[in-house]
This record gives sequence, structure tokens and C-alpha cells, in this order.
Amino acid sequence: MTDSWATFGADLHIEPVGGGLRSGLMEALREAVRSGRLTPGTRLPSSRTLAADLGVARNTVADAYAELVAEGWLTARQGSGTTVAQRAAPRRSATRAPRSRPVRGRPAYSLNPGTPDLASFPRADWLKAARRALTAAPNEALGYGDPRGRIELRTALADYLSRARGVHADPERIVICSGFVHGLMLMGKVLRQHRVRDVAVESYGLDVHWNLLREAGLRTPCLPLDELGSRTDELGAMRGAGAVLMTPAHQFPMGDSLHPDRRAAAVDWARSSGGLILEDDYDGEFRYDRQPVGALQNLDPERVVYLGTSSKSLAPGLRLAWMVLPEGLAGEVAEAKGVSDWASGALDQLTLAEFITSGAYDRHVRSMRLRYRRRRDQLVAALAERAPDIRVSGIAAGLHAVLELPEGTERSVIQAAAFQGLALEGVSRYRHPEAAPGRDALVISYGSPPDSAWSGTLDALCRVLP
Repeated sequence: MTDSWATFGADLHIEPVGGGLRSGLMEALREAVRSGRLTPGTRLPSSRTLAADLGVARNTVADAYAELVAEGWLTARQGSGTTVAQRAAPRRSATRAPRSRPVRGRPAYSLNPGTPDLASFPRADWLKAARRALTAAPNEALGYGDPRGRIELRTALADYLSRARGVHADPERIVICSGFVHGLMLMGKVLRQHRVRDVAVESYGLDVHWNLLREAGLRTPCLPLDELGSRTDELGAMRGAGAVLMTPAHQFPMGDSLHPDRRAAAVDWARSSGGLILEDDYDGEFRYDRQPVGALQNLDPERVVYLGTSSKSLAPGLRLAWMVLPEGLAGEVAEAKGVSDWASGALDQLTLAEFITSGAYDRHVRSMRLRYRRRRDQLVAALAERAPDIRVSGIAAGLHAVLELPEGTERSVIQAAAFQGLALEGVSRYRHPEAAPGRDALVISYGSPPDSAWSGTLDALCRVLP
């Protein structure tokens, strides 16, 4: 072997960090053999030498070598060290792989909304909760279970939502689902069974939600939006609407809270028409400048379907959300869920239940509220200093802010940001196809960048603003 081991180690990109070092070392060695960089008969460094180079325990390297010997990749003889086994290199297919389009590199920075600070996920506390939950779990928890979800989680949520969001919740009226989108799919199915034709939506929102409702056979006319929130007083004029989808606590993406008069108008419409309000409370825990705005559901629990999720408070990868339903709908939604997806993951449900009841969830939310508020304040301060003509709104709550731009500049700013390695999205991305053209603005997430990238992200943003 002509190359030094140090060079070889660098080629493998082995870094002595993380919990999977042994498996990472094994896969790096396998790939080196596959690619021909390690030829048959090449002698590898001793386990002591490699461990010293990588700064890991000798047993880690020795165990990796032993497993690769057992798999046939390496051979080891007393007094001769460890060498690459004499084995034929795998034959490459004679068929040329189809040429694919070049993949753009990921941006260096991103302020796209929709994701919390994933680096702040409480791994240690979650692991403790998982261990306690699994230890205490009854055997039947590992079966198919109730399509509404584990009773432990539904009970914990009923208490938490009542205390933190003012939701009138009973465990029997809660259905656990795999994210907000899953819950909306179930509601679309049930609404069609009730012969609902139209579900009104806000004029700015997520197209994935509108598309899901359309795929369920529902039309999605839009409500106009102003500084007081959605014009719920116009619901009565939408003759075919049997439901409305809203984000009343913190409108996405504009960031305003629905005015009390508009909240009352929405509930009055639902009562008089027999309609339903689908309340998306996606980031209701994060309010900074005044007391939290309670859930709309507490005005009339029989006319409002409350949908909450762990995607913003913890992480979207958990795939855990919940619906608090009117008494007459809980069974129908559970039945709809049971046909295609009998139950969400029981162990994750039990872990979240333990995480909530132990107080760890409240501690995490309080900690993240302080972190996000600090991020928001740093964003506002940087803009005041370096882009004083940019007006910032929608910052009383949530994980994003709206930056108003001069007319006609939204697209050019986004393009300039891309050249700087910064991913941005404008409000036009969230405008309903039937909505009237609106102002130019950016929707800026101050929650998702990790701390290590936050300063550079702010610099990149300020450089591209007009």
C-alpha cells in the first residue's frame, strides 16, 4: 500500500463523533474495498494505531475488524495483522446508467418557514421518557389497539390542551393522527360523507392543504384577508360552504391573530348554518408579547374541530398530531382512520404521553419560547440597523415574520438571495389561486436555522434586502 494510513483515513471521511462510529468505520472500509482503493492483500493498521489516529477506544476498532473478518471482507492471522481478503471485486453492470439531471447543491442558509429548530430537540429527556414509557407499557400496547390512539396519550393531551390552550377536551373525543395533513385527509373524507361540497380556506395558506381537500372532492373557495384576519363575516355569502379551514391564533403566513369580532362571526356562522370550523393551531404555544390567545374551539366545542401537532413544538419527524372533535364526529373520524391506518405508532404515543405528564413537555416549550423570542428580537434589531426601510409584521407569536418589500421586488430579492446561498420564500408562494394580488413580502423563519448558522443567515438576508 503506497498511500499512508493518514491519507487513507481522510479519504474515508471517518470522524470520531456520533453514536454510530463502529458501524460508520465498518461501512467506510467496505466501500474502500468495493471501490478498489483497498486492494486484496493490503495490510491495515493495527487496532491500536487506528484507534489513536481516530481518537476512539481501541475496542471500537477491534470490534469493527472482527465483524468484517466474520463477513469475509478482511482476514486476520496471529502475527500477520489484518489484511483485505483475497476476493473478487464485484462486477460492474455493462448497462450504462441513465444520465440524470445535475442536482443543485443545498443552500448554505435557509429561512424557509415550516420547521422548528431541529438541533434543539430534547433528545436526552425524550430518551428518558421512552425508557419509562416502554418499561411501564402493558403488553397489549404492542398490539393494533384503538384507532383513536393510546388512551395514555389522549388523557395526557386532554389535560394539557385544557390547561395550555383552553380547549374543551375529553379523551373519548380525541383522535391521534400522523400529522396535521393526515388529520385533514380524514376530515375531508368525513365531510364528503356528510355531503359537504365546499370548504372555505384563507386567501393565504398552504397549497398542500387546499390540494388535499380538492382530492377529497371538495371545492376550496377563499376568504379575503386583512389586518384583522380572515373576513369571516363573508362566510354567510358562501352558500355551498359546509366548513372553513382557519389558523386563528397565528395566521399562516401573514402572522396576525383573528380579531375577537371575527372569531365570534365564525362561530355564529357555524351555529346558524350547521357548518364546521377546522382550527389549525399549528404553533399556538409560542406567543411572546402578550398572553396566549386561547383556542377558538372553546367558544363552541360542538362546531369546531381542533387540530394540533407536535411538528412545531418538538419535531415533524415524530409524525404525531391530534384532533379534538365534536361528540358526534369522534366515532366517524376514528372509523375513517381505522380503515386505512388502524393506529399511529404506539411506542411514540406512549413516550409523548410520558413526556407531557412528567412536565418535560412544558419545560421544553418554555425553553424554546425564550430561544425563539431571542431569535426574533435579533432579527428585528438587525433589520432596524441594516435595512431600516423594511417593515416587519406578524411577530407577536410563532416561528416566522413577514418582511414587507417595495412593490415589484419580491422575485428579484429571492433570486438575489439564491445567488448568496440563501433560501427564501415570498408571500406569493402562499396566495390562493382565486385571491386578489397582494403586497410583495418575504416569509422569514427565525426558528429553523441552528445557532451556529444564525449570524451568517442574518448577514446574508440583510445583504439582499433593497
